[in-house]
Amino acid sequence: MRPFLISFITGVLLSAFCGTAMAQDSEYIDDRSDGAALVRSLYNAIGRKEYARAYSYFADGKVFGDYTSFVDGYANTVDVKVITGTVTPEGAAGSLYAPVPVAIQSTEKGGETKVFAGCYITRIGNAAVQEPPFIPLQIDSAELEEVEGPLDSALPKTCHSPS
Repeated sequence: MRPFLISFITGVLLSAFCGTAMAQDSEYIDDRSDGAALVRSLYNAIGRKEYARAYSYFADGKVFGDYTSFVDGYANTVDVKVITGTVTPEGAAGSLYAPVPVAIQSTEKGGETKVFAGCYITRIGNAAVQEPPFIPLQIDSAELEEVEGPLDSALPKTCHSPS
């Protein structure tokens, strides 16, 4: 009886671990080298269900809701793909802004697919004059809307920096 109990417990633990690992089958990407890389890192974290990491990419006070609401917004998401367009960084008042055109395809539990398009604005303060703690490139704002059509044709041609 004892070997059965050990096998049963081991099976339960492995099942729980594999359920978590399935969300993390994709490669881990955490890249803040430019605006497009940051947005791809955001959706990599969402796809891997690493919501704390995804939430951390947004500038303080710029996230849409609290952490629990953020996580709840992705509760039914099983897969997400993102493509980014041409990014043209612009300097302004000691900051570098990078408008990032994006198209996102989200697959929900049950197989429903939605496509979103819009722009993320990323921002970093002048790194040469920052004091600790250093604040890396962050998402400053986002404007996305659900659109019709395939992912490849949803990508906006351009986005603009804040005025």
